[in-house]
Amino acid sequence: MEDEGEARQSPWAHLPDVCLRRIFHWSNDRDRSHAALVCRNWNWALHSGSLWKSRAITFYGRPSREETWALQSALWYVRKFGRHLEHLDIRLQNPYSRTFTRTFQVKMRGVFSHLSRHNHCLRSLSIEYLGLDRLMWKNVVRAQFLKNLSAFLKRMSKRLDYLNLKGARVTLEEGCELLNSLSCSSSISRVSEINIEDFFSLHLPAHSSALFLQTMSKFHSLVVLTFNYNCVSDELLDVLREHSAHSLRTLNIKCHSQDPHEQVVWGMSWANLAKRAPTLSVNFFFERIIRHEHLSKILLVEIPVSSISLRSYNFSDPEVMLRPILTNLLPAYSHILQQLTLELNNDHERLEDELLRLVLSCPRLFFLEVWAFLSVTFVERLLQSREGGKCGLTTLKVRIYTAPQETKKEERLLHDVYRRFKSLIDSELHYFVVVYSMS
Repeated sequence: MEDEGEARQSPWAHLPDVCLRRIFHWSNDRDRSHAALVCRNWNWALHSGSLWKSRAITFYGRPSREETWALQSALWYVRKFGRHLEHLDIRLQNPYSRTFTRTFQVKMRGVFSHLSRHNHCLRSLSIEYLGLDRLMWKNVVRAQFLKNLSAFLKRMSKRLDYLNLKGARVTLEEGCELLNSLSCSSSISRVSEINIEDFFSLHLPAHSSALFLQTMSKFHSLVVLTFNYNCVSDELLDVLREHSAHSLRTLNIKCHSQDPHEQVVWGMSWANLAKRAPTLSVNFFFERIIRHEHLSKILLVEIPVSSISLRSYNFSDPEVMLRPILTNLLPAYSHILQQLTLELNNDHERLEDELLRLVLSCPRLFFLEVWAFLSVTFVERLLQSREGGKCGLTTLKVRIYTAPQETKKEERLLHDVYRRFKSLIDSELHYFVVVYSMS
């Protein structure tokens, strides 16, 4: 048995505090609670504010015993070390009942109340997928939660720099009240990044709301704004140009088939914004919108688009022609496009030549992800072009759809292509290509 004196001379007993804190930084709550019992030095190190700047709290719909302990632990540590908290991430996993939402509302009221009294450094708050339009939220519980959240945002508005309420699904009035909470201490808000994707309930035409425009006019330091196309209007672009052009760098815009997207937005409005914000990049995510006549009204040539994602999932309509999108619409951005994601069910239309020409016409394109009916030859031709310096791709992800269930032939051909270009793939590409049977 080791002598007590030797135990006291263990190298662990003399680790510098900076090393201890680094080790504890990667430890979970259970390991930290055990480490605090080892000795006074370790306990003291665990009280360092640098270890408690970030906290994720996950609420589970049907929690296991381990998940229940993790939630209780996270809440306890927020109460104990909440004064150090700079980044708070609230997560909801599979909420399914009114009992869950009631419990969630009560516990979050406690968290908000404690942080309002003791925290003076919170910079980032994220609460995703609240789904407040779902039936599991009783009106009184929903109203109380929104009241508590609004009051908390008001208290933290002077320091808060990032707010993520993706998937909240609130009414226009509720949403604007929450966003207005960020500017309660003055007429303007200094928040630099907001994520309000799927923030409003489905079908709401926020673009025509004077209340929404008035709310957005209070943000004067936006750097990144993530939102839905049902918010976009000439007036909103003018608001962004007037108040945030000096800081604005990124617009992430989601356009969903169930959201209103038929409004007319003039290219001049985009051009004026781009002129005042010369480093602006716009990233579009289209979900189940694939018709050329719809896309052409949204993807105007004046928009400084750097990323486009078109996802149609398993929707297939022989009357929908995808070729014009690749030959007429997307080439307008060939000089600036950097990332392209296509998920297409093109079983009625071959697109390999058009897609290859598009890729080769985009000198700045570094990321390509395609899920579509393609041949292995397409991948081979693309790798040949990359090897010959005709394109600058650094990431290539392809899922090759096939109609037959048997894919051994395509897989063998794909393996031969990989062996031929192995040196290029291993040294210069993030490469993932698979064959997937659609039958």
